[in-house]
Amino acid sequence: MAPKSVPSPVEIRCKGVLFDMDGILISSIGSVERSWTKWAEMRGVDPEFALRVAHGRRAIETAAMLRPDLDSRDELKLIEDIELADGEGLAVLPGVLDLLAALPADRWTVVTSATERLARQRMAQAGLPVPARLITADDVEQGKPDPAPYVAGAALLGIPPEECIVFEDAESGTLAGRAAGCTVIATTFSHEVESLAAAHYLIEDVTGVRVRTLAGEQGMELVFTPLASDQ
Repeated sequence: MAPKSVPSPVEIRCKGVLFDMDGILISSIGSVERSWTKWAEMRGVDPEFALRVAHGRRAIETAAMLRPDLDSRDELKLIEDIELADGEGLAVLPGVLDLLAALPADRWTVVTSATERLARQRMAQAGLPVPARLITADDVEQGKPDPAPYVAGAALLGIPPEECIVFEDAESGTLAGRAAGCTVIATTFSHEVESLAAAHYLIEDVTGVRVRTLAGEQGMELVFTPLASDQ
């Protein structure tokens, strides 16, 4: 077996932070999987395949991919209603509340593939602070893995993408963040490490991430220790 490198702390200077929601801020995987399984069974789609496709993508694009013969907007409304009715098991992930509290309120937001109605309900139910403005599936023409959501998130903060850090957990999101020009930190909470190759760094969760606020317009530094990698 190849030896593992010994990870050293990393310090990344940035001016904004963009968070995916599901799998980064909250765990709603049970609700997501139950909801998409229910929709797939209603629409004659293999549930396991539906789940593989759905993670990290906008529901309207997933529905269009799986059942192109149906009206994707009608299917979006259906899956959204199913998910809104299933809030069982929602939980804030480790380290999230401390990290959000340490960040200046105007320097972070959420960029999610969920609709705005669903995103706001999930965050509120989980007990998270809900940003006044966020980027959801309703705000972009192309969802992740297209860079548009993270480009829009950076613009919302008034910060160039290359000065933003993205926290993601899914392949489509890491690809989107990388393509947008952001530095991407991926957690290994919900997806295989092999699927996160587009990320610049891997961490287990955000527990060990610390924030240093810098003077003036310099922004801040995020300090963390990435996971060890095989040499």
